[in-house]
Amino acid sequence: MKFISWNVNGFRACLEKGFTEFFKSQDADFFCIQETKMQPEQADFSPEGYYCYWNSAQKKGYSGTAVFTKHQPISVFYGIGIPEHDTEGRAITLEYEDFYLLCVYTPNAQKELARLDYRTAWEDALREYIIGLDKNKPVIYCGDLNVAHNEIDLKNPKTNRFSAGFSDEERAKFTELLDSGFRDTFRTLYPDTVKYSWWSYMYHAREKNVGWRIDYFVVSERLMSKVKDSFILNEVMGSDHCPVGIEL
Repeated sequence: MKFISWNVNGFRACLEKGFTEFFKSQDADFFCIQETKMQPEQADFSPEGYYCYWNSAQKKGYSGTAVFTKHQPISVFYGIGIPEHDTEGRAITLEYEDFYLLCVYTPNAQKELARLDYRTAWEDALREYIIGLDKNKPVIYCGDLNVAHNEIDLKNPKTNRFSAGFSDEERAKFTELLDSGFRDTFRTLYPDTVKYSWWSYMYHAREKNVGWRIDYFVVSERLMSKVKDSFILNEVMGSDHCPVGIEL
């Protein structure tokens, strides 16, 4: 089975930049997207052979997630069951016989870490949610997680130590999740590979490959042996992020 995740930075804009062609070319079993910035009725996208699930933010043109899948789930759950965290359309869980698939768009801590307190509260709540799922069956957790976990995961770690996405607090929360029985699939399979999934639109960052790896597939430890590959499609354009994926 093939899983793809992509922060499209506005689904309607990405549709005009080749999304449909890329979607068809990948022929993935599961396609998770983040930062849709829309309500479902605002885009004409109903791919043949796929079930479509949307979780949009209450605030128009903001945040949002979606999952397109060839496989009908047993159940679908929107959000993480906590009202204060469920207004921005940041999570969708699909339940299958052998696993849960969780698509997430993690809140950004923002400039000068203005939203760091909310971000850490989100991380604690999400970790408990994932651990709860994992008690039932293994979890495949993917999306724009808005954190570069280690120095290898961004071009300029020293100058970004206190920046959103590389603060000590955010990195520690990701470590805490992994220590709870989960694996970062890409870093597990490719411990020394330098590859990024996001680049600023400023200063020709993508052209110079001054990027960050902040998009992930994380799986329950007992599922890691089933992961055939974990990949970053950094040649794919259409967003400031590129798609990432795994094959099980």
